[in-house]
Amino acid sequence: MATNNVLERVYETLLCSPGMNEAVKIDVKMDRKSVLLLNSIIEAGINPNGESQELLKLVPAESLTKLKEFADDCLNKAGLKELSEKMKSLSSGK
Repeated sequence: MATNNVLERVYETLLCSPGMNEAVKIDVKMDRKSVLLLNSIIEAGINPNGESQELLKLVPAESLTKLKEFADDCLNKAGLKELSEKMKSLSSGK
């Protein structure tokens, strides 16, 4: 539990850092299938016990790859890719 508490504090601190409220323009063009899938993933993340979890099991790997690339592109455009990687390493304990 101590690790989760530390990670939570680091994440809260980062969200309050200067510049985090600045708008980032991201031009997005996605097919409808990807938009629907993105919506399902967001809903599943917000409500992990919902039926969206079952829906995600049916998603083709290619579609998930496209969404992962989209998420990486958003992080790059916002200048947050390196920060995101460091946050992942904190949560994985590496």
